[in-house]
Amino acid sequence: MKKEDKICVARYSKKLDLIASSGQSFFRFETPEEQKKNIERAKKDVKYCVERYFPHYATAECADFQIYWANKVLKDKGFTGFAKWGRGLAKSVWNNVIIPFWVWLNEGDNYFVLISVSEKRAVRLLEDIRAEFEANPQIIADFGEQKNLGSWDESLWVTKGGFIGQALGFGQSCRGLRVGAKRPKQYNIDDIETKQTIKNEKRQDEMVEYVEEELLPSMDGEAERMTISNNWFAPKMFVRTLSAKHPDWFVHEVKAYDKVTYVATWTTKYKPGYYERKEKKMGTTAAHAEYNHEPKLKGGKHFKAEYIQWKKPPRINNYKVIAAHWDIAYAGNSTSDYNAVRMWGLKDQDFMLIDCFVKQTKMAPAVKWMCDVQKSLPEGVIVLWRAEAQFWNDEVKRTIKEVEDKEGVKLNITLIYEKSKKYDKIIFELESRYQNGRIYYSDKLKSHSDTEVGLQQLYGIEPGYTSKDDAPDADAECIKFLSKHITISTGDSGQYRSGKYNASNNVI
Repeated sequence: MKKEDKICVARYSKKLDLIASSGQSFFRFETPEEQKKNIERAKKDVKYCVERYFPHYATAECADFQIYWANKVLKDKGFTGFAKWGRGLAKSVWNNVIIPFWVWLNEGDNYFVLISVSEKRAVRLLEDIRAEFEANPQIIADFGEQKNLGSWDESLWVTKGGFIGQALGFGQSCRGLRVGAKRPKQYNIDDIETKQTIKNEKRQDEMVEYVEEELLPSMDGEAERMTISNNWFAPKMFVRTLSAKHPDWFVHEVKAYDKVTYVATWTTKYKPGYYERKEKKMGTTAAHAEYNHEPKLKGGKHFKAEYIQWKKPPRINNYKVIAAHWDIAYAGNSTSDYNAVRMWGLKDQDFMLIDCFVKQTKMAPAVKWMCDVQKSLPEGVIVLWRAEAQFWNDEVKRTIKEVEDKEGVKLNITLIYEKSKKYDKIIFELESRYQNGRIYYSDKLKSHSDTEVGLQQLYGIEPGYTSKDDAPDADAECIKFLSKHITISTGDSGQYRSGKYNASNNVI
């Protein structure tokens, strides 16, 4: 036996041992009447189904979103939808094991096809439910031995109770797919995106065609369920293209945690502080991509990652002018705008981001941050704090006063009156300056999560964008103001002029 085959056999044997050892401690003394009643209960209640048949998976109580999804799939025999769940929310367990089993339990048979990036990967994923039918003591106690000698190949197997499991690699032909007279009743497409596919839009289009032209026509019967379980971690992906083409397909989006409070969605599994530690270790944007479907951008039409220049900042008292703009937000939840305070310095004819606060918080933490900065400044250094007048109201004034009084600081925020459209202002004030190398970021901010959030917002500025723009909007206001303080020589006369500096042609 080849070494790789030995590893596969050993892995599968461990699964069998784990499942067999899960035992029947809760149900071994049931009477036949109780057993029948409890089987009927398991058909109706997926949470109880998990507790009865899969206690080895139930290390945490089933989440409401998992139960909702399972009911949605079972009740609609023609269901097609996406399990858009963050990493760690048990997409594979539910869509490859629990739901296919629950469909079989309710309908008496199921022809389940699991599709992954390769047949080898699909076989490995399909092992989980195959092992359940082979070794699960509760399944055997309730329905008898299920292993069907002679029909137990790792890539295609048939139980004695009418469950058919098959593994396919994505792209393999499924035309004419059948076992006897039976055709597939349920597909799950599991984790098929790779680093190669997310960089290849042509390949993504081919993947969409495969689903539309190969998979869907291969089902032919009363039950034709298809689920797609995949992280939505990149801006351009097969799943995004497929869902855009089929707006009637159900998208069940579940983020792993609230990025403001860090409260887990699956609270019985992930305890307080778990995601905060994850985010700190991984970085904000990487964590948001993996757990909350917010893809990490690397630049678009106007602003690209290669435009970002990191530089050791000068001493704080060596800037000609320092200004900070506060883009005010009220709500402070995971869907609200960001409170963005961006502090920029003017040095010669260049601009440097010195520090920033970019968070989906209520106003008080942003004001506290400004007060802390103010208190840290050496004598003689002034930051000109600014905010747009259109957001100014009694609640803003009350919040500022409360924090100022508590911190013993007076910010003296200047109100500005801005009428131009955000997109136009951001492009006009920032694009040419980034392109011409006039904008720098303090290298002290390289691992700063708020700076990274601001960059992601900057990269998302495109025609017709719908993403958040609070940080780049604050940047544009700051740089617009600072550019008025640039002094340059006008020629051989040695005279100097001050005024708005145009980064595209080096004139005022």
